[in-house]
Parts: sequence; C-alpha cells; structure tokens
Amino acid sequence: MKSFRTIAVGFDGSDDSEIALRWAVRLAADTGAEVVVVHATGMLEHLDTHFSADKMPTALATIAGEYGVDVQRLHWIVDNGDACSVLLRASEPPVNADLLVVGSRGHGKRPGLLLGSTSLEVTQHATTPVVVVPSNVALH
Repeated sequence: MKSFRTIAVGFDGSDDSEIALRWAVRLAADTGAEVVVVHATGMLEHLDTHFSADKMPTALATIAGEYGVDVQRLHWIVDNGDACSVLLRASEPPVNADLLVVGSRGHGKRPGLLLGSTSLEVTQHATTPVVVVPSNVALH
C-alpha cells in the first residue's frame, strides 16, 4: 500500500470538517505524512462565523498534541475560490497532496445532500485518492 507524503484536508469551520481534520491528523500520526489544512475563501467569506484564520495555529497545535504529531508537520493555507476548486488545486504544486480528505457535510450551498455538495464534487473530479469522513466516525 502506498504511503502518503502530504494529506490535504478541507476545512470550513464546521463540526464535520473538524472531524475530517482529526481523521487526517490521526492518519498522519500513523504514516508520517504532512497535513495541509485547506480553507477556501469566496465572496461571502465575511459572513462566515465558524472560521477564524487567527485561531488556526492554536487549534492545529492542540490537535497535533492530541495525536502525538509534531506541529511542524501541520500547515494551513487559505485560498480564494469555491471549496471544491481550492481543494482540488491542493493536489497540484506547491502543495502536491497525494490524498484529499473531506467531511461528509459542511456549510455547502446545497443542504440535504447525502454527501454534501463539496464532497460529492471533489470525489467526481479528483485525480488523487479521496477519503470522505462520515460525521459519526469514532476517533480514538
């Protein structure tokens, strides 16, 4: 089985995206991979009350400590565009992610979908493996 070097995980501040982030960090603890947290900004970013870029370094340090991962292996980027496009770009330089991780639902524009619009779109268009982490996954 392939060992992952860089895991990109979509993060929008929702509980589901935090579960996906924790899943990715746990995988990184097992594989030695780097984790890049990807947040997309768009025209309505100023209305988002769930994500605060200034809190990310502290949040990442906390999560890294919970899973015994060196915080230097966790990075975050904020990129302009819709969530799907931004996450798909993470598989290209400079990030070069060889695994994309998304939560099953988030703050998408099409509520009520089984997977969520971003997860569905990412799985349809990705050229690298994608893991969709369900919101009820147990993380130990």
